[in-house]
Amino acid sequence: MKKLGAIMMDISGLSLTEEEKVQLAKLSIGGVILFSRNFKDIHQVKSLIRSIHLINHNLLIAVDHEGGRVQRFKKGFTDLPAMAKLGKVYDQEPKQALEQAFSCGYVLAAELLAIDIDFSFTPVLDLDYARSSVIGDRAFHSNPSVVTKLAGSLIKGMNGAGMKCVGKHFPGHGFVAVDSHFNLAVDDRAFVDISQDMSVFKNLISHGLDAVMTAHVVYPQVDDKPASFSSKWIKEILQDKLGFSGIIFSDDLSMQGAHFIKDMVKRVQASLDSGCDMVLICNHHESLKQVIDSDWPMNEKLQLMRGIKPKDISKIIYLEHLENIGDLL
Repeated sequence: MKKLGAIMMDISGLSLTEEEKVQLAKLSIGGVILFSRNFKDIHQVKSLIRSIHLINHNLLIAVDHEGGRVQRFKKGFTDLPAMAKLGKVYDQEPKQALEQAFSCGYVLAAELLAIDIDFSFTPVLDLDYARSSVIGDRAFHSNPSVVTKLAGSLIKGMNGAGMKCVGKHFPGHGFVAVDSHFNLAVDDRAFVDISQDMSVFKNLISHGLDAVMTAHVVYPQVDDKPASFSSKWIKEILQDKLGFSGIIFSDDLSMQGAHFIKDMVKRVQASLDSGCDMVLICNHHESLKQVIDSDWPMNEKLQLMRGIKPKDISKIIYLEHLENIGDLL
């Protein structure tokens, strides 16, 4: 397998700028994350992805496409529900909710694979403590056992269509009220309490969890560094204690929650040294320019995140799954 660079970058618009074409050819770049600003319609976004792959056909293409308020592509795509809707169905009809979760995962993956998106940063595995505005209805439920079951079904649906999953945000972002996009979030709970959140990740590791995204949250009872920069959280706990051997992504290093380290070069270095395989740098052009020419490690394991696009996704099966989630939409 060909090694990929350690940085996932974003792009500014509906087509590539000349500067972005140069950046995408850099050895440090291993992937691209797309946002709503990169999407007009299916024809346009397919053209954009083709232009990216013409520069480097090995680059991974990703998107935040969870459903609910975090779904970057709308026109021509199924308007997927917020995952909390599945949690509410589960409280009344568990079997139905699990089937619908599978169908949501299948539809989500099939539609993205059809336009050559490799994977979505989903599912959210955080617990709903009814205190985090940034998580909120993105979470399946407040009960870790229910989250494990619903997320597990969603993952099976995604994998069934040919897409890998990314569970986020390890070890759990749901308890803190602060939005780590804008401030440094701190979770003062003891490790035993955080373990309840972490149990979802633990239980899914042996049931199809392909990749994990870390949280820009400090858990001072465990370590004084945010999880995205903590070898204690990533190497000692996630990899050694929980036995996770999949891909590890940092959350966006341009977020305020990552300003724990001021210098971007040192920020990337700290995240990679702590155990992340790939770091995201989004929505901050100057930060990307600071690190793009550095000699970052390259990693062939990242190729495991490549989407497996079936030669022919059965329209009948797809429509059956679409019908199954109809009352959620």
